[in-house]
Amino acid sequence: QVQLVESGGGLVQPGGSLTLSCAASGSIFAINAMGWYRQSLGKERELVATTTTGSVIKFADTVKGRFTISRYEAKNTVTPQMNGLKPEDTAVYYCNAAMVLPGSVVYRNVELWGQGTLVTVSS
Repeated sequence: QVQLVESGGGLVQPGGSLTLSCAASGSIFAINAMGWYRQSLGKERELVATTTTGSVIKFADTVKGRFTISRYEAKNTVTPQMNGLKPEDTAVYYCNAAMVLPGSVVYRNVELWGQGTLVTVSS
């Protein structure tokens, strides 16, 4: 069974830092993109940061200059480092991956989501 397992999250004070991690496990042929999205109360899910094959990285404008992201392809993990956190960063953060799964006849393109981890920025 292919799945994304997230870790990290929790309560942090404004201006603080937090690191999340996501690991993909199972029978995977390739991961084309891997990143994080977030959804705050009453709002739609939005991109935080994503990496694609070839190390192309995209950040949401709201986190540029504060967040970094690292992807370790050998371990199928992606780790965002979130610095200078603000109360408006409070949200449930979801890992996302676009991957190719091997099959007996054809390979399949799938998109997976993690279960989500809550990040609360508050004093």
